Amino acid sequence: MKHSFCDDWEFTHHWTEAFGKGLPVPKQQAVRLPHTCREVPLHYASPADYEMVCGYRKRFRVPPVQAAPRLFLRFDGAAHQAVVRVNGRVAGQHRGGYTGFAVEITDLVDREGENLLTVQLDTREDPAIPPFGFVIDYLTYGGLYREVWLEATAESRLTDLFVYTPTLQEAVVQWTAELTPAAVAVRIRLETADGTLLAEQTAQAAEAGKMQFSVPDAQPWDTEHPVLHHAVAELLNAAGQPIDRKQVTFGFRTAEFRADGFYLNGIKTFLRGLNRHQSYPYIGYAAPESLQREDARILQEELHCTAVRTSHYPQSPYFLDECDRRGLLVFTELPGWQHIGDAAWKDAACAMLQEMILQNRNHPSIILWGVRINESVDDDAFYTRTNQIAHQLDPSRATSGVRYLEKSHLLEDVYAYNDFSHNGVTPGAKPKKDVTPDMGKALLISECNGHMYPTKPFDDGPHRQEHALRHVRVQNAAYASGEHAGCFGWCMFDYQTHKDFGSGDRICYHGVLDSFRNPKLAAAVYASQGDADPVLAVSSSMDIGDNPAGQLGTTYVFSNAQQVRLYKNDVFVTTLRQSEWTALPHPPFVMDDTIGELLETQEHFSPAKAAAVRDCLLAAGKYGLAGLPLAYKVKFGWCMLHYKMTFEDGVALYGKYVGNWGSEATRWRFDAVQDGTVVRSVTLCPSAKLHLEVKVSRTTLREQDTYDMAAVRVRILDENGTPAPYAQFPVQFAVEGSAALVGPQTAVAEGGMTGTYLRTVGTAGEALLTVSAPQTQPVVLRFTIEKEDAVWN
Repeated sequence: MKHSFCDDWEFTHHWTEAFGKGLPVPKQQAVRLPHTCREVPLHYASPADYEMVCGYRKRFRVPPVQAAPRLFLRFDGAAHQAVVRVNGRVAGQHRGGYTGFAVEITDLVDREGENLLTVQLDTREDPAIPPFGFVIDYLTYGGLYREVWLEATAESRLTDLFVYTPTLQEAVVQWTAELTPAAVAVRIRLETADGTLLAEQTAQAAEAGKMQFSVPDAQPWDTEHPVLHHAVAELLNAAGQPIDRKQVTFGFRTAEFRADGFYLNGIKTFLRGLNRHQSYPYIGYAAPESLQREDARILQEELHCTAVRTSHYPQSPYFLDECDRRGLLVFTELPGWQHIGDAAWKDAACAMLQEMILQNRNHPSIILWGVRINESVDDDAFYTRTNQIAHQLDPSRATSGVRYLEKSHLLEDVYAYNDFSHNGVTPGAKPKKDVTPDMGKALLISECNGHMYPTKPFDDGPHRQEHALRHVRVQNAAYASGEHAGCFGWCMFDYQTHKDFGSGDRICYHGVLDSFRNPKLAAAVYASQGDADPVLAVSSSMDIGDNPAGQLGTTYVFSNAQQVRLYKNDVFVTTLRQSEWTALPHPPFVMDDTIGELLETQEHFSPAKAAAVRDCLLAAGKYGLAGLPLAYKVKFGWCMLHYKMTFEDGVALYGKYVGNWGSEATRWRFDAVQDGTVVRSVTLCPSAKLHLEVKVSRTTLREQDTYDMAAVRVRILDENGTPAPYAQFPVQFAVEGSAALVGPQTAVAEGGMTGTYLRTVGTAGEALLTVSAPQTQPVVLRFTIEKEDAVWN
């Protein structure tokens, strides 16, 4: 049984002996978990803002749990070194902020009176433990940033339960236990998610055991139908009554990496994904369950990814749970970034790896263990050891390790390579034979793009287009090779970093989303590869002032529709052709012809005359008259002679159909067509009529084990629903009722986008959030807050 220990904490930025004794100290704060030791600004944040030796304390009474006399505290995440004391006595210590840990407090508590729990937490970057020791390209924040639980068990207790499935109809169940003579047997049941029994076995109690099950009626877990099952283990006494119980969730699925790629349940499956940090504006790592699950939803529903890499450390169990529930495949890895320390440092890394695997190995979404320090050099002795740990603890999954090195020592099962070779001109990815030393093992692109082409939401249109196209080229190359198991773009969203990296404001603008999870253009590259919802995004605003010499150049349209039709002032122009990147499930469309059929339908030219004149006009737009190749100059002259056209005729046609200079702005419309039906439409035309688009992750918030939060994403759009990237306006947030704002009341829209967060405050009721900005009408959102008391479960 477990009970939430997230409420009623006191916090101090400076640990003192007085605080540890429960005495009042200056500036102590009442806080709830998850908690960040200090909120940081969005721009120009510094590690000094959150590096400290801080303190948490909580007074509690032991609930009446006579049938479960042993008591444990479980911390899901404490960044980065914790000393836990109960009534002044040390209950345990833990080094490492990315894995959970438990300490037993059975003999330290007063079962009749009040107890004092304290946590002395060092959030500084200690070079003795991973990922620290050298520079790191992300901020590591600090605090009790995940949940804490009080757990009660019998004297005999199950300490671990692990299920893996060698085939889609077989399950192997392993368990470990601490036993007293009261426990005489262990019973294992396999059930569907609704509790229907599929199989059951009972064996004599032992400190460790293993059972094999045949389950011919099991439904498989996959990306389309992520069917989950439960394994329930019970220790039984002599009368056959349960004295301890443990339940885990798993799925019947096989995950195999072969030389030519990845196979899920025997079916070749390309891993199209993004890398994810676990950070959020202002609160760092301290996001509750709902926000963790929201990121998994965005990856699957909005970005249509099939996979995610949790760079560069294990992430929230709630995020992984949601990946299980959604069928989102996960590559997770031990903490680290380039640096390998001394022998003690390596011991700590191995301990973190073991914790990561033991805590997460029942998640069916996890298909690959990262057992190397990200982008580190070869260290055969160290990595032989990490591979052995992974294969011993989990015989069902492959191992990998992310490197930037070509043909480094391959001790893992999969060669994961950060392929940053594409620079906009070079091929999208390096061939397998140039990268891996073993062609018999799988190759995976673990990162691409990112720092090669940082892109801010407010960069100009051609820059944003090139950012998107770089993701297109690399993903297409990985698909086309037939030799890549998948490709993880860098990265899901912009993130804060140290002064040694990123832009001058200490943000890495590497994401396809901004920090608040608003989409940049590159997000449409990933979104358009899915089939679930119609996607249509145009890479240009079609404004002549955004392009050199007023020429629109080549524009790309990202869509999963069968066709995209172009209209100019509501007159059909052409059906866009498909781009060269045909290995993608849905290649982008190309708009390099803004004339199309207009010379025939509007000027009544014959098809032959229209084709010849169109070629000349488009060439003039592409090269300019001064730079026009000789072949087109000749063709221009031929058209004038053959069709009796004057130079002035050509200039007029050019201004009307190509230049659009000095005339009323054009209204462009793009229609996505599926099976003959328009499923989505985008209109582009200059507009000064702006409005706010405000999207929230949820409007019903639930106070359960702790507070709840809603993510609020804000974009400024024009009257046609098109993003207004130059609307760098101040956005005001005002809250009334049973909720509080997280972050400042005023934020600046960057590239026409910003966001905030709303947090519950412990009471049921309603809350109103008003979002306002210049030149727009305010948006008022209503939230309902429900409250449930935390209970044993």
